[in-house]
Amino acid sequence: MEPTGESLSPRDRHAKPAPVRSGERTWEVDPSFRPDMRVPVRVFADEELIEQIGRDRSLWQLVNVSTLPGIARAALGMPDIHEGYGFPVGGVAGTRVSDGVISPGGIGFDINCGVRLLVSELTLDEIRPVAEPLLHEISRTVPAGFGRSRRKFSLERRQLDALLEHGVPWLVEEMGFGLPEDLHFMESGGVLSWARADRVSERAKNRGHDQVGTLGGGNHFLEIEVVDAVYDERAAAELGLRKGGITVLIHTGSRGLGHQVCTDSVKHMDAVMARYGIEVPDRQLACAPFSSPPGQDYFAAMAAAANFAFGNRQMIAHMVRGVFARQFGESKGHLRLVYDVGHNTAKVERFDGEELVVHRKGATRAFGPSSPELPAPYRGIGQPIFIPGSMGTHSYVLLGTDAAQDLSLASTCHGAGRAMSRAQSKREVHGAELRRQLEADGIAIRCPSNAELAEEAPSAYKDVDRVVQVVHEAGIARKVARVRPIGVLKG
Repeated sequence: MEPTGESLSPRDRHAKPAPVRSGERTWEVDPSFRPDMRVPVRVFADEELIEQIGRDRSLWQLVNVSTLPGIARAALGMPDIHEGYGFPVGGVAGTRVSDGVISPGGIGFDINCGVRLLVSELTLDEIRPVAEPLLHEISRTVPAGFGRSRRKFSLERRQLDALLEHGVPWLVEEMGFGLPEDLHFMESGGVLSWARADRVSERAKNRGHDQVGTLGGGNHFLEIEVVDAVYDERAAAELGLRKGGITVLIHTGSRGLGHQVCTDSVKHMDAVMARYGIEVPDRQLACAPFSSPPGQDYFAAMAAAANFAFGNRQMIAHMVRGVFARQFGESKGHLRLVYDVGHNTAKVERFDGEELVVHRKGATRAFGPSSPELPAPYRGIGQPIFIPGSMGTHSYVLLGTDAAQDLSLASTCHGAGRAMSRAQSKREVHGAELRRQLEADGIAIRCPSNAELAEEAPSAYKDVDRVVQVVHEAGIARKVARVRPIGVLKG
């Protein structure tokens, strides 16, 4: 495989990219910017967002991504892009199956972190009087926070291996956690079939065996929300959304198990790159040929961690359904799954007859109405996409478009995107004051500590309204509805 990065001078290596407008909502860095670039860098943004994006190292990281062996088309950045590990968060890259690489940094540590939306027949008037005790009961039922687990539920090793290889279908069919119809409303049916439990280290399994059904920390959350705007009545009705209706949004991933899978794989790939003649401008882009043993081992372990994340969200949804049923009764309190979609995965997908390993890190699939992968009810409207804002701002429901196939490797944003680091947010925001402000705005809040609350303050994020408007105007996803939080459980 052809080496990369060898001819870079120190000036080239650290030069700051200056993207040039290439369309109404697109900006590009031409491959002539640096001698090791193989494809252009393309970012979806407006003037204000591209200025924000330029304040950190995310564009520099995206230029580094463009040097990966076998990368096709372009290294893509979504409007919520910000600096990450190797790849920026909000970065997308497709590498050729035939001669390309797979990079754990292009998926991230929280493998298959994703979002699940449940919808209720309840209205705001019915929820508002009990929002506080309802959220309190959810917080008692769903453990949240870093390394915390009050759960008595723990998987035996054979059960954990079954979850890693068989995903949500095993949880539903063998363990009874959820409804059979749930399986029709998840990305890939809640299971990546090429997963191998024996490719997941014992350390990773030890970290994950008692974390199924736990929210975790950081930007993970569970929200009770009300639909406060509808942009497409027909599509919203297909999804079961109506103005004034109640939804529950769950955002979490593969917890310590996924983190360890990434850690193990980065270390291994860093050690074997030279064997395959690969050099990268940043060691955090450690990679291996997709078809090589290290590449396939990681791909199988990544899929197993993804199945764990699907299962984690399924278990949390099962517990929240129980809380709603106890509060409102089985029928009135029923929560129907709208969809579950991940945003930290790699999948083999076909574009113009060519198979690519599509790395999506902090980016969501945006399959259009004609995609055969969608459940039958959504094939006429497109794949549901959920874009969380922050705990004090709106979130959005979008649908994928057929145009995204060519424009963005069928990808779109995954959230608002950080505008400042967690450390900076803690310096600038007082958690106790933020808690009082949210409660004054009618948002019930549960969070393990004020410090963790400050890390995820609304001011730490980009303007989600602006981010969503960019992808809507760019044609890679379209707006359907907007929700606002009335109760938030933060990790």
